[in-house]
Amino acid sequence: MYKSCLKRNVLLVTCVLAATPLLTGQQSPATGTPVHMVVTAEARHGADLPVIQREDVMVYQGRDRVKTTNWIPLQGDHAELELFLLLDDAAGSSLGSQLEDLRRSINSQPATTRIGVGYMRDGTVDIVQNLTEDHNKAAKSLRLPLGLAGVNASPYFSVTDLIKRWPETPVRREILMISDGIDRYGPGGASDPYVDQAVEQAQRAGIIIFSIYTPGAGHFGHSFWRINWGQNYLSQLSDETGGESYYLGSEAPVSFSPYLDDLGRRLLHQYLLTFLAKPVKKSAMQSVKLRTEVPNAELVAADRVYVTAPE
Repeated sequence: MYKSCLKRNVLLVTCVLAATPLLTGQQSPATGTPVHMVVTAEARHGADLPVIQREDVMVYQGRDRVKTTNWIPLQGDHAELELFLLLDDAAGSSLGSQLEDLRRSINSQPATTRIGVGYMRDGTVDIVQNLTEDHNKAAKSLRLPLGLAGVNASPYFSVTDLIKRWPETPVRREILMISDGIDRYGPGGASDPYVDQAVEQAQRAGIIIFSIYTPGAGHFGHSFWRINWGQNYLSQLSDETGGESYYLGSEAPVSFSPYLDDLGRRLLHQYLLTFLAKPVKKSAMQSVKLRTEVPNAELVAADRVYVTAPE
């Protein structure tokens, strides 16, 4: 009798343990909304960039870690890129001396990159070259900016205009914006609603924006406090979309080449990340943070993503 009861009790405990994943060290299958984002890996302290695997990537939505399901190097068969150069038509004459650097950079891009060229003017974009695989054709479309101080009220209107006109595609999309960053339409100061709008539109579309500061024409172009805020806005736009902002004080750089070389290296070390975001009741932007414990490596990406609610 005692042995029979003992056997039944052991059997019961065994069944409970088998049916309880937490007690066996296993986790329930992960659920959530798949979200894709392009991530740039960069090396710290000038070290060589180590190899980063999917299991090395940690994604947090708020305070909660979410499951990473895919991590694809954007190379080889996955190397396609759509890259738009946006130049400010209100830029000063110094930009003319940088056109050859830009042409060389365009022609050095891999064949998997399609390049478009546009000029920011009157809050819109004058596209002088649609996205093309003919890099020489894109390079030849570059021209001197108009150099008129009032020709572009806000470069951030122009960024938003391009994003709205850019068809969605599974291929990564990125922008190199060349401007003084001064919002001649905005209030000036720490918070600019038009910069915030451009950031949100880019994040929602999954577009990364790199920026290079170049002095603007007219009085605002040499107004120290406006230059300061303009560079801050460019930095915000790039940082919050996962890009990089380049500038050297308030003067025009001698050459864009170091910036363009760095941009080229970053484009070669990008990944497509897929993770399962926590389900939301209403589609909205959600804050995300990425981490890795791989030594001398850092992951750079947008700080928010758009998560859709289930239908």
